[in-house]
Amino acid sequence: MSTIKQDDLIDSVADALQFISYYHPKDFVDAMHEAYQREESQASKDAMAQILINSRMCAEGRRPICQDTGIVTVFAKVGMDVSWDAEMSLSDMINEGVRRAYLHPDNVLRASILADPLGARKNTKDNTPAVIHYEIVEGDRVEIDVAAKGGGSENKSKMVMLNPSDSLVDWVLKTVPTMGAGWCPPGMLGLGVGGTAEKSAVLAKEVLMEPIDIHELIKRGPNSRLEEIRLELFEKVNQLGIGAQGLGGLTTVLDVKIKDYPTHAASKPVTMIPNCAATRHAHFVLDGSGPALQTPPKLDDWPEITWDVGPSTRKVNLDTVTKDEMLDWKPGETLLLSGKLLTGRDAAHKKIQTLLESGEGLPDGVDFNGRFIYYVGPVDPVREEAVGPAGPTTATRMDKFTDMMLEQTGLMGMVGKAERGNATVESIAKHKSVYLMAVGGAAYLVSKAITGSKVVAFPELGMEAIHEFEVRDMPVTVAVDTNGEAVHTTGPAAWKSKIMEKINVEVV
Repeated sequence: MSTIKQDDLIDSVADALQFISYYHPKDFVDAMHEAYQREESQASKDAMAQILINSRMCAEGRRPICQDTGIVTVFAKVGMDVSWDAEMSLSDMINEGVRRAYLHPDNVLRASILADPLGARKNTKDNTPAVIHYEIVEGDRVEIDVAAKGGGSENKSKMVMLNPSDSLVDWVLKTVPTMGAGWCPPGMLGLGVGGTAEKSAVLAKEVLMEPIDIHELIKRGPNSRLEEIRLELFEKVNQLGIGAQGLGGLTTVLDVKIKDYPTHAASKPVTMIPNCAATRHAHFVLDGSGPALQTPPKLDDWPEITWDVGPSTRKVNLDTVTKDEMLDWKPGETLLLSGKLLTGRDAAHKKIQTLLESGEGLPDGVDFNGRFIYYVGPVDPVREEAVGPAGPTTATRMDKFTDMMLEQTGLMGMVGKAERGNATVESIAKHKSVYLMAVGGAAYLVSKAITGSKVVAFPELGMEAIHEFEVRDMPVTVAVDTNGEAVHTTGPAAWKSKIMEKINVEVV
């Protein structure tokens, strides 16, 4: 029988969460690099280059891979013969580890968890509580998997109750295109099949803790029907042409994972959960000998990647840019933004809407006329930083407010990640506005272009407050131009066509 001490578990959880905030798993880095090397779409290749460069920068600087440092999910397997030297419950110990990790002064992590989700939605300020799954198993050890799951990818989770005769492959291929690019591909798909509705969701989340091994599976060949389906889905999902960040390309998924469980004869519950380009998870075992701390990888594990914006890149002064200048911007074109940039996310947009509807107007210091807004909730800065990691959030969540912002505030353009809805694209064209895309999963890299930051409104919203950034050469892509042409529509369609043409030629 082993005795697990309270502080050992707390320290192990805190260490794991700090570790995964700035270290990608090596299997993810290797898979992303392999996809980068064989990518033929320049837009997707550039996006993956930024993700890999960001990953190495985070490993070196020990700062978060993504500004969304996630909701903590824990799978705890507790041995029946374990005893505890503790005054706290196991859940309280885990949550204390989360609290210490997210408030660590050397690497502050963004607190994103809101209590009272149907009411006040008040930030708990320390990212607790975690979502914890327990299993009582044989033995005298405690085995823990811990992950930090970003909201952008979690929001794209899909669940369905298929008929027993329905095809899982058909459902996945029909569903993945509806997920858009808000989950920051390329990443992994976790599929849970069987049990009951809630069991399939837990299976899907749990299987995402496993390492990327699809290329090993391709080499040795499948040994089961489940492995055959994994291979089929890996090939066919990538043939959809969605590509990195939804820009169109050869790689949409780095792996497809499936975990199943016996189910009712009348049922086939299925949940699909994507993992984004900020894949973060760790594993440790406590056996009574002390805390289980993570072992840092070698920086040699990261490839040497460079990314050059090229001589044709357009430089834009946000302080003087006009709508006439924007008419020349082409879909897919890279811009380097410099000047003052306002920020705002869901909660800020909701407050703006309320103020405008009441006739009260915007608060002092907030003037969107002729300005651009960046959809971001940054990490707090440490040491000499102007701001912590500050990558874009999913722009589609702001679609419901876009027409209001363009119509009533004089807003000229927006910066975010992923696609916009059809109605929003029409509104952008109507107002001769633009939507620019920054790469999700490159938050630390993006933050290096931010030279100054101050809160100008709604400080009570924490990371969702309106900031004014001073940026210098911040790289973005024209995602929707003033005519309403959207690269997230044209790019994947073009690459799906290219991929299918190539397959047809090979078959002939």
